[in-house]
Amino acid sequence: MSDPGRQAVRDAVSAWCAAQAKPAPFEPGLTPVPVSGKVVGETERLAMVEAALDGWLTTGRFNEAFEKRLADWFGLPHAITVNSGSSANLVAVSSLFSPRLGPAAIQPGDEIITVAAGFPTTVNPILQNGAIPVFVDVRPGTYDIDAAALAGALGPRSRAVVLAHTLGNPFDLAAVMDFCARHDLWLIEDCCDALGSRYRLPDDASDWRPRLPTADDPRRWSLAEAPEPERHVGTFGHLATVSFYPAHHITMGEGGAVLTFDMALRRIAESFRDWGRDCWCAPGCDNTCGKRFDWQLGGLPRGYDHKYTYAHLGYNLKISDMQAACALAQMDRLPGFVAARKANFAHLSARLADCADALQLPFATPGSTPSWFGFPITLRPEAGLNRVDLLQWLDQHRIATRLLFAGNLTRQPYLQGKTFRVAGSLEQTDRIMNDTFWIGVWPGLTIDMLDYAADQIRVFLGRDFD
Repeated sequence: MSDPGRQAVRDAVSAWCAAQAKPAPFEPGLTPVPVSGKVVGETERLAMVEAALDGWLTTGRFNEAFEKRLADWFGLPHAITVNSGSSANLVAVSSLFSPRLGPAAIQPGDEIITVAAGFPTTVNPILQNGAIPVFVDVRPGTYDIDAAALAGALGPRSRAVVLAHTLGNPFDLAAVMDFCARHDLWLIEDCCDALGSRYRLPDDASDWRPRLPTADDPRRWSLAEAPEPERHVGTFGHLATVSFYPAHHITMGEGGAVLTFDMALRRIAESFRDWGRDCWCAPGCDNTCGKRFDWQLGGLPRGYDHKYTYAHLGYNLKISDMQAACALAQMDRLPGFVAARKANFAHLSARLADCADALQLPFATPGSTPSWFGFPITLRPEAGLNRVDLLQWLDQHRIATRLLFAGNLTRQPYLQGKTFRVAGSLEQTDRIMNDTFWIGVWPGLTIDMLDYAADQIRVFLGRDFD
């Protein structure tokens, strides 16, 4: 039955959206050129209002629908929403320390291989769980892990590899998966900047698939019987994470998700998200297991309420249904957002191609189709340029820039005094720290904005516009 009151609210929201003025025309030097941003319209606003009218303020019907839609997008059975991409990384890494994994669980003091050129919260959960990050270098131009450095990072206590697909550019999954499979390591893919990026395994690559170890078979990897050469990043590792912060490919404001192929890993991840509880009932549900008052766990008396039995040192990292409603509406736009990011990246690549003598321009990892988050640029040493001078020039012309996040994490103040290991040289990481920045490719940018950004870089370099 229709609800006249709700329909009146919907009509009012639609009228408000229709009354909004069209964006002002772009005025070079006056209109900002943001490095990132959100594209949210009537559909998202209607969905959020619908959730608000429900009055179900925690996760509810919209969250359930969004988790399914997101999992279907990836071709995975499980997606678990959390309140940020950083929380997604915390949940994913913490899950691998769960005692439910038995001998396969990571222990404090074990080592996890990662890179120092990236965002802190890809690495922080390693330290927060008492493990030791082992940092290796990255490759120029792709800004992803130098897979050749993995062998030198391996040690007797290596247990996992945790890597981000930098600015949407997939890392060398074939090499990383092969390394993890040969040494029986867990793999977590941080896809917070890479929603929609895809990777094709080389014809001669082994199509390793992650698996959950059992008491009878402790292996974490097996060969797929029916290889799928190309698929979304996030489907190659044991766990993956995504972010829905407004700068990212779709948004719900604050938010993120953990993805996995395995129900046991899903249950562990949900436990860490939901206070660490052993119960897996959805909000508002009771006795999903059918034995709520018939468990004997820990030192608790038999029959202690399963809803208040805790298996992990967990958190409360859930989202609201209003957030989920926004992201669910955004999923309809996702293919267009990905296409726009690719087109904007290609446009900037063409406009700056003849500046390659002064600028190291980005390129896709072989075998990949990135859903770019940004357009990274590194100043070549022989150009004799100063990055601060260029960034100040662009800032004066209202063109926003960002550095490649932390630059070199090992040089950040918060890591001083922490325990970590560096395998080999971090020469390229230091180069990124000193000479790299990126500009935007998000769908809200127009061709005029992209051309203006490219033109101002060219002016700074002393080049003509064309």
